[in-house]
Amino acid sequence: MSTTIASQDTARWRSRLALPAYHFRDAARYAGVPTRTVTSWHRAAASRPATLPNREPRHSLSYYELIEVAFVATFRRLGISLQKIRAARDYAAQELGSEFPFVQYAWKTEGSHLMLRMQDITGDVEAGKMVAADMRGQVAWEDVVADRFTEFDYQDDIAVVWHVARRGNPVLIDPRVAFGAPSVSGIPTWILKGRWDAGETIRHIQDDYGLPPQDIVHGLRFEGVSDDGVMNGIGCSVPGSC
Repeated sequence: MSTTIASQDTARWRSRLALPAYHFRDAARYAGVPTRTVTSWHRAAASRPATLPNREPRHSLSYYELIEVAFVATFRRLGISLQKIRAARDYAAQELGSEFPFVQYAWKTEGSHLMLRMQDITGDVEAGKMVAADMRGQVAWEDVVADRFTEFDYQDDIAVVWHVARRGNPVLIDPRVAFGAPSVSGIPTWILKGRWDAGETIRHIQDDYGLPPQDIVHGLRFEGVSDDGVMNGIGCSVPGSC
């Protein structure tokens, strides 16, 4: 019985991954890029031949599309050109039959190249072989390839948790929790911000949700509350002193 319930729960959250849930401006804020970057990438992606039916341009992104934007932002920060990012994505989508290969496969980088395991592309299980997706399959070896994507946790080869404020910060985006809203220990950060805006103190919020004060601080910072305001609200004169 418990196995059946777990399978049903998995099916429910997986079914939400392709549903529009994130406004472009929010996706841009989470990824740390201009809104126009998100809009441009999404429109370009929507114009490609789709491997999933009925894909149309929208004003909101699904979880899959949000995480793809996060990967694009990370690649750009690593100095990889949009041309190479698009080439890698298109190659992987074609070879793997995947609508969102950045989300559904674990990527690494080698210099300015985007790498996938050869096993994912060809089924070749020889250890250590990687494929340069932006060079249409040129082979490299894993010991010279860097794993740069520490902000994502994977389950069944899907980037299912995004440490959106960097690993070590309690703010996460997880489609299994709070319907994929940025959250702290399951409490959406927008709720923390709403309580704060209503004039409640961090102590009051802590009493209701049982969150450590510093986790509430991280959630409020993520929602744009200034450090001065947060620290005054918690009674701390220096960040980290509570």
